[in-house]
Amino acid sequence: MKNLSYLLVFLCLFSCTSNTIFEKPEDLIPKDTMSLLLQELSIASSSKFMKNKNFEKKINYMPLVYDQFKIDSTRFKTSNLYYMSKIDEYQEILENAKKNLEEEKAFYEKLKKRKDSIRKDSLKNIKTLKKGKKEHDSLKKMMLKFRDTLQLDKIKKTRY
Repeated sequence: MKNLSYLLVFLCLFSCTSNTIFEKPEDLIPKDTMSLLLQELSIASSSKFMKNKNFEKKINYMPLVYDQFKIDSTRFKTSNLYYMSKIDEYQEILENAKKNLEEEKAFYEKLKKRKDSIRKDSLKNIKTLKKGKKEHDSLKKMMLKFRDTLQLDKIKKTRY
């Protein structure tokens, strides 16, 4: 009975550990390409719920990403499973993809801020121009009045 309990504990311990490492597929996607692919797939999956330029939602962009990298979904799945079985390599790939996404996000935020500041400056210039036009119009009116008074003075001088 004691030997049986040891045997069960021994089997339970070794059956719980997973040493499954898949064989390297022949058409394995390289690490750098896999990182870019995961980056693009995350953008495609998050854009599914955003409206596109035609105001459409719920469009699956995954096939477009596969076409862009000239792969099919089965090749991605086998490569993904292989890298997932080697967690250190997969962690490196994911961190690289995350870093690239953060850099891209920072770039577009900077671009948006610049665009917004240009728009604000343009609006200020328009307001200044409108204000300047009003000032110009009032200055023009003053000049016309001054000219009229000069002409009146000339007429008065020539009469007397």
